[in-house]
Amino acid sequence: MTSIVIPAHNEGRVIGRLLDALLTETPAPGPDIVVVCNGCTDDTAAVAAARGPRVRVVEIPTPSKHQALRVGDEHARGFPRLYVDADVVVGAADVRALADALAAGPALLAAAPGRDIPLTGCAWPVRAYYRVWQLLPAVREGLFGRGVIAVTEPGHARLAVLPPLMADDLAASLAFAPGERRVVEAARVVVLPPRTWGDLIKRRVRAATSSAELERFQATRASGPTAPQPSARTGTGDLRALLRAQPRLLPGVAVFVVAALAARRGARKAIRSGDFSTWLRDESSRQG
Repeated sequence: MTSIVIPAHNEGRVIGRLLDALLTETPAPGPDIVVVCNGCTDDTAAVAAARGPRVRVVEIPTPSKHQALRVGDEHARGFPRLYVDADVVVGAADVRALADALAAGPALLAAAPGRDIPLTGCAWPVRAYYRVWQLLPAVREGLFGRGVIAVTEPGHARLAVLPPLMADDLAASLAFAPGERRVVEAARVVVLPPRTWGDLIKRRVRAATSSAELERFQATRASGPTAPQPSARTGTGDLRALLRAQPRLLPGVAVFVVAALAARRGARKAIRSGDFSTWLRDESSRQG
């Protein structure tokens, strides 16, 4: 049985669209769906429970995604297992495509769907940023930034030993070698982007802070002072290669660089103080 674990903290405005997509055209009993409402002060639990008995709702008092995922594991019934963010949209057919990919052979331990980012209604710098971001090699090939990761039982064992990290999806992606993970383009997920420049910078500050935390964790696991660690950082070489291939992207690359510099400045204080728990939440992508 495929299990789907959805951690949700105050996602009452958006979780209904995800659950409706998962339940549509899926015969009973369908996938095992567990929504873990963590520290919610809104109607997330009620919205999820209203979808009927095919959705099991678990409530915990602590607003912690890591704890919600672990509690979800305790209640989930089978494999493959999908971890799905409450603010994305993925359908039942896409879940089946991911499960089928993981069943194709024992070497594949983790998979994620192709990413659709609707940019209508976003400020032009946001549109310019994402047009560049989506073309970067690490972004195309990694499992992060999609809000959905599916794993086999051995893949789950790989994730279970990871500590609580803000960059949980990036850490999960890097936990698997390229031959062990796959982006399944036949499956699709809709990732709602921030609509405003300010909310984009919030996301990028969070990403910069969480990447620094992940790198500190990797450094403690390195077998030697020069041991290479997997990374998804974008270098200037990636941007230069992109411009050589598509010179028309120059304005977008300029916006990308400005956002990266702003994020680095914004994350500096948190990194210096070791504050890897403050979650800068983008609200504009959660508007109706």
